[in-house]
Amino acid sequence: MNPEANPHIQFRRVRETKDGTFLAAHLRDQKVVEYDANFKEIWSYACSYPWWATRLKNGNTLISSDDHSVLEVNKQGKIVWQFTQEDAPEYKFIIFQEVNRLANGNTVICNWCPHNLDPKYWPGTVQVLEVTPEKKVVWALSEWKDPDLGPASSIQLLDEPGTPEIPGEQQR
Repeated sequence: MNPEANPHIQFRRVRETKDGTFLAAHLRDQKVVEYDANFKEIWSYACSYPWWATRLKNGNTLISSDDHSVLEVNKQGKIVWQFTQEDAPEYKFIIFQEVNRLANGNTVICNWCPHNLDPKYWPGTVQVLEVTPEKKVVWALSEWKDPDLGPASSIQLLDEPGTPEIPGEQQR
C-alpha cells in the first residue's frame, strides 16, 4: 500500500469474521484481503475496486465492486455466484456498495450514485434491490422525489435474525 496516496480509497469496511479474522476490501489495491489477528495476510482475492466484503455462513465471501457486480467467491478463489448489470438490464446501476445475504438466501444490494455524477441522471437508477439466488429481482427501490431518499451506500435490515455485534451471526 502507498500511504501517500489518497487515503479515502485505501480500503472500505473492515469486517471481523466469526473465526476472529478480518476481511478488508482494499479499493485502491483492487483486492479483498483476509488478515489474522496479527494482521498477517492469510487469503486474498483480486477484483475490480471492491467496496464491501463479508464472510458468509457457508465459508464463501460476498464481495461488491464498483463495476456494478456482486460476487460470491469460495476459499479457492472460484466465483460460485455473481450478479451484474446484465442480470437485470431493465434497471440502471452505478456502483454497488454494501451487500447483505439474507437468511432466506436472497441478496440485498445497495447501489450508490456518486456525487460527481450530475443528479439529473440519478432518477431511473435503483438505490436498493433484493435478488434471489436465481438472479430474479424481488423488489427495487428507486425513490428520487416525494421523498428524495438520495444515493444508498448502506442499509440496516431490522428484521434479519441474529445479533449484528456477534461476528458471523448475520451475513453482513
